[in-house]
Amino acid sequence: MKHPTEAKQLRRGTRMGVAAVVLLSVAACSSTSTSSGPTPSTASPADMGSMPGMQSPSNSGGSRPDASALPGMPAVGDPNDVYAADRPNQFSAVVRGMPYRIYVPNTRSNSVTVIDPVTYRVIATYQVGNEPQHVVPSWDLKTLWVNNDLGNSLTPINPRTTKPGRAVEVRDPYNLYFTPDGKHAVVMASKKQSLDFRDPHTMALQKSVHVPCLGVNHADWTASGRFFLVSCEFSGDLLWVDTVRERVVTKLHLSDMAKPQDVKLSPDGTRFYVADMMSNGVWIVGVTDHGPKVKRLLPTGSGAHGLYVSRDSERLFIGNRGEGSVSVLRFSDDTLVTKWRLPGGGSPDMGGVSPDGKVLWLSGRFNNVVYAISTETGSLLARIRVGSGPHGLAVYPQPGRYSLGHTGVFR
Repeated sequence: MKHPTEAKQLRRGTRMGVAAVVLLSVAACSSTSTSSGPTPSTASPADMGSMPGMQSPSNSGGSRPDASALPGMPAVGDPNDVYAADRPNQFSAVVRGMPYRIYVPNTRSNSVTVIDPVTYRVIATYQVGNEPQHVVPSWDLKTLWVNNDLGNSLTPINPRTTKPGRAVEVRDPYNLYFTPDGKHAVVMASKKQSLDFRDPHTMALQKSVHVPCLGVNHADWTASGRFFLVSCEFSGDLLWVDTVRERVVTKLHLSDMAKPQDVKLSPDGTRFYVADMMSNGVWIVGVTDHGPKVKRLLPTGSGAHGLYVSRDSERLFIGNRGEGSVSVLRFSDDTLVTKWRLPGGGSPDMGGVSPDGKVLWLSGRFNNVVYAISTETGSLLARIRVGSGPHGLAVYPQPGRYSLGHTGVFR
């Protein structure tokens, strides 16, 4: 699906420009290989059959290719909803047989805790590299990558056995994403100040792109896959990156006090939401003829951090880490409809939504726990003790045809 304004932007090519926007030129490079997405299926992963609502949906049918979309990207089934493939229990055939688990990276314990979400019990803890930040599903859904930031490595986890394998040396992997065509992994090398394009399987470096900002950390792609928006935590900036040319096109400065975190595209592809932990809210950034345009800041709560889409694509869950709450935004009119407060407070950070859409799982960064929150009532279902400094936990497997990375951005 290609939003009209984005299509015009592509036709204009290098003529992008707008006041207060810095245009940057970086050498272009692209791969000529092709890739196809994992096969959709109605199969359910192992250990899910006994759970309420865990039924195998019928396939919703084929999709028409979009000539303006990134070549090699799986076609968007619904032009009005980039998350249409993420409906409850709509699993890919690739994840058949994988046990449903919660994988929690503990940054100060240098470990990953594995939780059984049915019993709310910890079933295993594995030592990994130094300061694991996020657990990231691969584009092809076959591997979970633990980002050992200070250890300069990625530890692969086999989601069929839930056990880690031998670490792969990768410099400064604070966060990890994958291009929508599956051709590249993109490492957010925060301290190195670069976006490192790598082979999505071996993690061999393909190209390193210097970024004109500090603290690159989160990202999300446009509906067409042609561009992605990157947040820069320590300089208060956003970067607009060309996927094919692998270059930064535009930089936007939010404010001197801004500290942008998670980034999420709206279901209809017309705007991005950017959590800002210092501005205590979410920036709404429109996709225009000239690229991204900041529209306004929507106050949500202290320490706005992680952003997660409901299974029906109607709501956005916003974790407010500084005050122990979750704000709920309605996509149809960008209105905050409610706020859920954790009993006794807390520090809700990163996580994901359960396959059936009924539970929001978030790490408690400063409380050494994981929260299971009802997406229907906002009530706390469980508070599970884990290691020290839990951060970007992954709920896995989840519905979707492929992963864009982070803790699980599926389309």
